[in-house]
Amino acid sequence: MPKVLIADEMSPRAAEILRARGLEVEVRPGLSAADLAAAVSDCEGLVVRSATKVTAAVIAAAPRLKVIGRAGIGVDTVDVAAATQRGVVVMNTPHGNAITTAEHAIAHMMALARQLPAADRSTRAGKWEKTRFLGVELTGKTLGIIGCGNIGSIVADRAHGLRMKVIAYDPFLSEERARGLDVEKLELDALLARADFITLHVPLSEATRNIIDAVAIAKMRPGVRIINCARGGLIVEADLMAALESGRVAGAALDVFAEEPARANPLFALEQVVVTPHLGASTGEAQENVAVQIAEQVADFLLAGVVSNAVNVPAVSAEEAPKLKPYMRLAELLGSFAGQLTRSGIRAVTIEYSGQVAALNTRPLTALALTGLLRPMLDSVNMVNAPLIARERDIKVTEIKRDEAEDYQTLIRLEVTTDCAHARRRRHHPRPRQAAHRRGQGYPRRGRARRLHALRDQRGRAGVHRAAGHRAGRGGRQHRHLPSRPHRPRQGRPGAGGRRPEGARRRARARAPAAPGGAGRAAVVLTVCRSLVVCAPFGPTVRPIIPGSPSCTTSVCSDERCWPPPSGWRGRCSSHPPTGGPKSRRSPRRSARSCRT
Repeated sequence: MPKVLIADEMSPRAAEILRARGLEVEVRPGLSAADLAAAVSDCEGLVVRSATKVTAAVIAAAPRLKVIGRAGIGVDTVDVAAATQRGVVVMNTPHGNAITTAEHAIAHMMALARQLPAADRSTRAGKWEKTRFLGVELTGKTLGIIGCGNIGSIVADRAHGLRMKVIAYDPFLSEERARGLDVEKLELDALLARADFITLHVPLSEATRNIIDAVAIAKMRPGVRIINCARGGLIVEADLMAALESGRVAGAALDVFAEEPARANPLFALEQVVVTPHLGASTGEAQENVAVQIAEQVADFLLAGVVSNAVNVPAVSAEEAPKLKPYMRLAELLGSFAGQLTRSGIRAVTIEYSGQVAALNTRPLTALALTGLLRPMLDSVNMVNAPLIARERDIKVTEIKRDEAEDYQTLIRLEVTTDCAHARRRRHHPRPRQAAHRRGQGYPRRGRARRLHALRDQRGRAGVHRAAGHRAGRGGRQHRHLPSRPHRPRQGRPGAGGRRPEGARRRARARAPAAPGGAGRAAVVLTVCRSLVVCAPFGPTVRPIIPGSPSCTTSVCSDERCWPPPSGWRGRCSSHPPTGGPKSRRSPRRSARSCRT
């Protein structure tokens, strides 16, 4: 059974839930980096809080690791890039402690406005300095929220109850969402210039690190007050201290610091600073919530493959999983089908979803299609790191969604554009009208597909796939489906479906460019723009046939270039003599020249 290591102190409910789901659980909080690497070496799951650092070395020491669960929101203690590279899913619990952290930010804002901590210390010292601690009202003041996500939106809601005007900066906040939250969306500089109180609720990343520095403080209005209950690296503490001493910033309330535990921070000496030891999520309800949520998420992933709240892979909820399951298998097989046909560098991948599938969450489908496409070239690729590998290799990935499919309820179309060796010979490509002369070579006329299958030429002749692509694609501008079985060429005059003289066929072969995957490679459609297009109408009988898989039952030839032909038609391989075309449906007689291997 899968094994999970809990490496931090958390509610015992987490271990109880994991054991109840049938997982082996080991609870070992407070491990050093070396001990953690040794302990996780035989584990499939790792659950941590903010105390444990999951570094690249720890991930490299765990070859069986599949998922890292962070009981909380921030994942800055986890090397997400290293986990993604190794194909490890990283999960968090963004909603488990959102209310607790938002309420903590509101409490800090109130304490800062009325100087409550300083007044408390003064009164405990026996002083009665009633006139010394002059505060400000919150009603009517402008609150600037940097980061209006789960926590920021709750802070905005609470601030409206205090009759504050709320403005927000968030690049990912839509205008519609901003209107729903009753906040005014601004750019960062405009927010800094207008806000009386500024609160931060963004994750720590390269884009947000040191977002509040001397330059940003200079743009703020005098007397501003700053609250940070998010991450310590968001504020340059030296610049903040200088602004507090000069009076430009009236006060600051900090729950997080650049270095934690913070035992000797210079800001502690300033009376206008309210500090707490990272208590944003420290309530009984929040601790229980995040422990239960991360345990359920890790168990669901290890036992059922359900991805929830992942930060490095498209999430699939429990409700979406049964709907996506058949499409996920189809997308991976389509990618595998195209990947095995590709022998040159990949430039771009376009995945089109038409019909019912377009209304679903297609990000997992795209990740699986990329996985199947890249797996013939890379052994370690999976759903987690496939998009990253595509970006690293400068492969442009495009998703297209259409509400209606042409002739099917659901259609998934995969197009792969490659760097073909014959690109320099593009001037020799046959024009669309020339494709009509190749009907006599056993290839279909334009039509519609009923099932996914591969077409191949009879002698591995170069350029025939190109001709099929032209005929089906009208020069690559509009892809049309191919019929379920090839069209039987009509016997008659050349150019009308009949066989041309050998000399004409030889001259046509000499003019045609080499097939991009090598002579005899199977293809569904190969268009003039050096793209491989694979279409699969979804249905109970539709499945791509992959060489070497259990579904590959062809007895025609053992050559890997021989693909199982559609039912009722025996394919030909490049290692056997040419034939007079596929067997007729109407006549029970077979051609004496057919391949009977």
